[in-house]
Amino acid sequence: MSRTIRLGAGAGFAGDRIDPAAELARFAGLDYLVFEVLGERTIAAANARRLAGSDHGYDPLLRRRLEATLPACRSHGTTIVTNGGAADPVAAGVLAVDIARAHGLTGTRVGVVTGDDVLDAVRRADPVLWETGRPLSAESDQLVSANAYLGAAPVLEALAEGADVVIAGRLADPALYLGPLAHEHAWDLTGDPALLGQGTVVGHLLECAGQLTGGYFADPVTKPVDGLARLGFPFADVADDGAAVLAKLPGSGGLLDTRTVTEQLLYEVGDPSAYITPDVVADFTSVSVEQVGENRVQVCGGSGTARPDELKVTLGFRGGWLGEGQISYAGPRARERAELAADIVRTRLADVHGVDPEAVLVEMIGAGAAFRGLAEDRDPLEVRLRVAARVPDRTAAEAVGWEVESLYTNGPAAGGGARRHVQEVLAIRSCTLPRGLVRPRVSLKEAR
Repeated sequence: MSRTIRLGAGAGFAGDRIDPAAELARFAGLDYLVFEVLGERTIAAANARRLAGSDHGYDPLLRRRLEATLPACRSHGTTIVTNGGAADPVAAGVLAVDIARAHGLTGTRVGVVTGDDVLDAVRRADPVLWETGRPLSAESDQLVSANAYLGAAPVLEALAEGADVVIAGRLADPALYLGPLAHEHAWDLTGDPALLGQGTVVGHLLECAGQLTGGYFADPVTKPVDGLARLGFPFADVADDGAAVLAKLPGSGGLLDTRTVTEQLLYEVGDPSAYITPDVVADFTSVSVEQVGENRVQVCGGSGTARPDELKVTLGFRGGWLGEGQISYAGPRARERAELAADIVRTRLADVHGVDPEAVLVEMIGAGAAFRGLAEDRDPLEVRLRVAARVPDRTAAEAVGWEVESLYTNGPAAGGGARRHVQEVLAIRSCTLPRGLVRPRVSLKEAR
């Protein structure tokens, strides 16, 4: 009989809940608990924090995630795998060791994966950027970070060295799951691409956690889902041929059926026949999805072709500063008063602060702003005015929120709830880099 490995989804993005992961750690009998917390936006934010020296560059919730799950995981023999090291996996590894030591979990081994930082290699290679079609050397903005999407190989290496916790930086989302599967089932990462494609299907389904169990799927009219306040995160029992049964804990909220699985299978997939990852070009077109019980779905049939010769790289450029201000208007002529307020702010930003009018964005939230002019024009009962501008320096950015807040007493009537925000912008662009220029490394740290 085929041996199965149980993988649990502990997080699907940087701000995800922690209590569903803690429940999985305590009650699901997991072999592995995976925290997937990185996107292009979050790796950029992590690099910005690291560059500013204001904080470590790892996942801000990493401490809380590990404190909530590591004791139970060590008690049950569950290995934790995460890309929560973000822009600073070495510091994240130190944190994990400290947490293990503080909980009396001596002997806990933490595998740290580095090598996704390819800033020097990118500068030497001068690749063409996807967004502009021009070489990197043609960019005027300052390049400050470059992180390659690593595959499952360094996770496999860390597990082979006996890691109880694996912490990486920019590891591709499905690779967080493919690494443990390859380790446990002795899959060759340069071998059968069809097998790796099915393993990638499993990773892709689990990587967004609560999306699979009805979170992103839910609509109160067309697709009702019960218990969203206690949404349970999914886990999968995966056989050595890659076939998987997806499930969630009994009594947890949410829904896991063929519809939620199919929606997640196609999530962020441009071409289902060629889903490119560092480990394989996966083919989802022959995937079979079958309901085999309440909140239990069997998935098989994934395939793939050989892995790409180049790896995707996320580039971060210093892109100036973003200033933002918001204020609300309600009641009769709310929209007219918000429009007058926007005109006042635009004029003062240009005349008093020298802000280029082309850099200013105005949104009337509540009056169809999300539809960018495509929605039917209507007269809302309330409008939230948002003014934002991307500008070269912090002083100009601070002026945006300042001018919005000053509307309190400088008209028009009855504005309230003003808020302002300023942040440095790290602009994101992408390229590829030959695989041979990206050299992952694994180091092991132990709590003593």
